[in-house]
Order: sequence, then C-alpha cells, then structure tokens
Amino acid sequence: MATTTTADAVMDYDEVMKRFDPVMGLEVHVELHTNTKMFCGCPTEFGAEPNSQVCPVCLGLPGALPVVNEKAVESAIRIGLVLNCEIASWCRFARKNYFYPDMPKNFQTSQYDEPIAYNGHLDVELEDGSVYRVEIERAHMEEDTGKSLHIGGSTGRIHGADHSLVDYNRAGIPLIEIVTKPMVGAGERAPEVAKAYVSSLRELLRALDVSDVKMEQGSMRCDANVSLRPRVGEPTSAEQLAVPLGTRTETKNVNSLRSVERAVRYEMSRHAAILAGGGSILQETRHWHEDTGVTTSGREKSDAEDYRYFPEPDLVPVAPAPEWVEELRHTLPQNPVERRRELQQAWGYSDLEMRDVLNAGALELIEQTVAEGASPAAARKWWLGEPARRANAEAQRLTEYAAVVGLTPARVAELDGLVASGRLNDSMARQVLEGVLDGEGGPTAVADARGLELVADDGALEAAVDKVIVANPDVAAKIRDGKVQAAGALIGQVMKEMKGQADAGKARELILAKLQ
Repeated sequence: MATTTTADAVMDYDEVMKRFDPVMGLEVHVELHTNTKMFCGCPTEFGAEPNSQVCPVCLGLPGALPVVNEKAVESAIRIGLVLNCEIASWCRFARKNYFYPDMPKNFQTSQYDEPIAYNGHLDVELEDGSVYRVEIERAHMEEDTGKSLHIGGSTGRIHGADHSLVDYNRAGIPLIEIVTKPMVGAGERAPEVAKAYVSSLRELLRALDVSDVKMEQGSMRCDANVSLRPRVGEPTSAEQLAVPLGTRTETKNVNSLRSVERAVRYEMSRHAAILAGGGSILQETRHWHEDTGVTTSGREKSDAEDYRYFPEPDLVPVAPAPEWVEELRHTLPQNPVERRRELQQAWGYSDLEMRDVLNAGALELIEQTVAEGASPAAARKWWLGEPARRANAEAQRLTEYAAVVGLTPARVAELDGLVASGRLNDSMARQVLEGVLDGEGGPTAVADARGLELVADDGALEAAVDKVIVANPDVAAKIRDGKVQAAGALIGQVMKEMKGQADAGKARELILAKLQ
C-alpha cells in the first residue's frame, strides 16, 4: 500500500496565534568529518560503494571491542564551548536499545544522563536584527546508524516498495546531537526562530571546521519538536509561561533551512486544527514531505525509559583534563555574526546587498576575491551574476559549482583586473566570464582567444561618434537642449558601431563635448 502525503486539516496561521502559544524543541544531529568512525578505524568517505567501509566493530560482530575516536571527542568539546556550554569533567557512554534494520548492533552507542557538554546557549539574530536566545540543554556524542534503501514504489519509503537494501557505511559515523531546552516566547515568529537557529548553528559548525554540515547529504539533520498550549496572555508574560506544555510531535530528519521553517509552521497549524476540534495530539514522530509541504505519521514516540539505557560496559569514561579544555577554547573561531558585521562595514555593503551575498553562499568566495585584489563591489557583482545563476540552475551550492568549473577567487580577481586596466568593458568581461565557466581557460586566455579588447584608437571612436550623431539628429537636438540623459541612446549606437569594443565612458564624454 502506497503511503499518502495528503494534508491533514489545518488552521489559518493568524487564527493559530490568536488561540495558541507554540513551544519548540530542536534536536540537531551533526556528522563530524573525522577520517575514521566513532569507535573503529573504518573510513568515513561519503558516497563510497555500499558496505565497503565496514568492519567487525561497526557491524557489531561478537567479540569486537570499540575504541573512542579522540578527534571526535575534541570536536565535541569545541562544539560545546562555542555553544557556551559547561564541559563535563567526567562522562560516559550508554547503550540506547531499540531495533532498526539499519542499526547492526540493535543498540546505539550514545550518551544519556552524562553528556560531554550541557547547559549552554546560542544567541540567534533574526532578519529584523532582534535577538532570540536559544537555551541549549546538552550536546552529546553518539554514532550514526546505517541507511535503508527502499526499492520500488514512488516515495522512496517502505510503503509500496518491492524490497529493501541496507548500507552500513554510515553506521558508526561520529555524531554530535545538540538538544535545545523548550523554546518559549517566540510566538508567531516561532518558525522564523527555528530556521534562524539552525542557520546560525550551521554557520558556527562550519567556522569550527568540525563538519561539512551538508543538510542535503544528511551530515546535518534537524528533528523539530512542536507543541501548542492555550493562549492566555502575551508570549513572554508570566501568565502565559506558567501554562503547562502541550503534547509534542517530532518531525524527523528535516534537511534544509527552508523546510525547518515550513515544517514547524505546518505542525503548528495541524495541531491547532486538531485541538480546536476537540481532539488530542498523539505523541509521535512525523515525516516531512518537501514536495507537498506536509507531514505524515511515522510511529508513536518512545520515552527515555523505553530505550532501556544502561552504561556501555566496553568503553571507559571520558574525562577531559581542564588544561586540554582551555587549550581547545583558544582554538574557537570568531563568531560568524560579528565577522559578517565587520566585513559588511569594511566592504560598504548595504543590508540588502549583504543578505543577497549570504543567501547565495558567496561570503567566503568574495572575501578571498577581495584578498586577491578585486574591489568588494566588483567581487560581489561577478560572483552573484552568471556563476550564481548557473549554480542555482544546477541545484548546487555556489562554492561547489565554482569548484567543478574551476572558477576561483584568483580568476575572478583577474577578470576584475582586466576591466580596471581598461582592456575590457563590463559587456566583454561578461563574455569572458562565460568562457571561463565553459572551461575555456583563465580570463586573460579567454579574452585573447576571443579577441576581446577595447579599441584604443581614439580616432576610430571619434569617427563612430560623429557618424551616430549625424544619423540621429533628433536625439542630438535633445542633448543640445540640455537633456543629457538622451546621450544613452547614442552611446548604445556607438557601441553597436564599434561591435562592443568601445569604452562607453569615453563615448559619453565625446558625445557631450560635441553637443554641449
């Protein structure tokens, strides 16, 4: 039987906010990009042949004993520190017992009541500049599961599939799970807060260089817990905060920032419709469907006692020395929000321009291009032009697309240099950039091969200007009468006459000199 993604009844969002107060809890799973797995020496390369990166330890074979990955512990501590957490002086692993076909040991080695990092916070900046503080309950170490592939059917899920296959390459990959405390007081902005939190967290983790945080590949995944309680006052009022929390649902493995926001908003509207109709919320996991924008039921959600946690007998406790923790504290990068503000000020970008840069994922590319000698304005123009358009068409990140086609910050700076030196105008430079993107070589080589260069002969330019003035007496008369803006029409004709190889600025100067 094929699963359905038909939307449940939902309530209008404005009506939801009149009647209910949302509470969220977000659990973000982050795969660390260590060279080897959490408890064995198997490689962690993404996309390898199925079941080619496994061993007796990560397959859970009898007699195989795990050993903790030191680099993963170091990364966990650094993550805890950047989230303003307390770092445990002593903690240990536990076995979380439950059955999934893609979990070869039938338990997950995780941390339960003794996480390595706890009691932190992250201040999240929203689009209007306001700040929401997200309280962090814990960040703990664990291992990832394998991956089930359901073959046949149209949804990729087990319902409707002909058969299933299991790839254990991912089993044992080091994971850090970051769990927030209940997020209250966000009111109607709860979906926006959820998206901003995951976005800020991703930036921090990328700056730490502990994970590639590629949500589309599953190396960063968000589980969104949502509940509603009756609205009795303003979201941050003492009266409202005293209302008991409602029953929550957990939407699993949401893998994009946009989807985090949409999933939270949808669940709020779905819960509200059920509660307003006199029903009750089932505590369960839900699946998010990107194509239809709805969630569907997964399984009833287990409580902690159902997992029968007990200390992992095959691993010694982890007790990081205070000196080591302080040493790692000194490796933390600058807060990405502060760094963005400094760069925006240095580059002279408006808020809208900076937002476009961030949305395109071009910040680091532009920073490197400026370091190569380009102006900030030119670096932004070239990266957000044709490269960003093609990356979007290919559904790739700009950095990934640039790496594939060989467009480097040095090459963009070289292109800008050709314009600044007067060899190319913007129109020519765009042609050169397209050539670079099409694999024709670096900017100078492309310009040489295509014969692109501004005509340096002022006599030829003046002759073209004279010809255009004679051919357009009405426009020339307007310019003589003081309508300088009409010069644009003549400049276009001059560029056409010169086959695009004229300096538009010089052409304008000549036209105005002759007609004023």
